[in-house]
Amino acid sequence: MLHKTSVKAGLSAAAVISALLIPAAGSASAAPAVSGKTVTAAADSFDAKCRSHGRTYVLKKYYRQVPVGPPTFYTLRCGTSTWGWKHIKAGHGWDSTMDRKIGAAIGSGDANGRGGYSTYANQCPRVEKFRTIIGTPAARNDLLTAYKVDQPAAAGAARC
Repeated sequence: MLHKTSVKAGLSAAAVISALLIPAAGSASAAPAVSGKTVTAAADSFDAKCRSHGRTYVLKKYYRQVPVGPPTFYTLRCGTSTWGWKHIKAGHGWDSTMDRKIGAAIGSGDANGRGGYSTYANQCPRVEKFRTIIGTPAARNDLLTAYKVDQPAAAGAARC
């Protein structure tokens, strides 16, 4: 009986993790790749949702697996001109590539010391390529902004 319970628990956990990691058909991650900073169907959908909901409306959740326990999630809210999706779209552009880079930075990037996560080029000195900053007036685990970066990491330069 113990073996069957363990198998059921393992299968349930795998199903939950799969459901968290596989984007829904209507999500920005499921949008086809486009070149440049063009508006995608997901961006149009986000525009419509933000027009009919307030600044704290959650458009999407990004997940980061922690060593022990369930994944931590970070929310992308409609926001304002200074934070959230509206800020990212207006200031940095929004497309499926931006969405993918945010997911990669949060999901597997390194803490950047700015309250978020960044991805880096695999070279020495380390060069930061993309940065997210977490924490908004609405909530601690909200995406404030995300943008492309192309500069050496301060901590990595001295180690080469």
